[in-house]
Amino acid sequence: MKVSAIITLKKDVLDPQGKVIHQALDGMGFENISEVRQGKYFEIDVNENDPSKAKAVVEDMCKKLLANLVIENFKIIGTQ
Repeated sequence: MKVSAIITLKKDVLDPQGKVIHQALDGMGFENISEVRQGKYFEIDVNENDPSKAKAVVEDMCKKLLANLVIENFKIIGTQ
């Protein structure tokens, strides 16, 4: 079962990559953007048939390795 997770910086953490992307978009004529924040997307294929168990496994992965919980948040966004 595939489980997707998104990891983003917490709101109070500066995002220099997002700032550079915002400036580049502004330079390309996309002037109506107020802010860009970048993050990481993971799609993990878990050997589990129960969606709640699969989500729990990926949540544990996020807590232990994929996300730096001091500066990042994570969200499990679905299973397939």
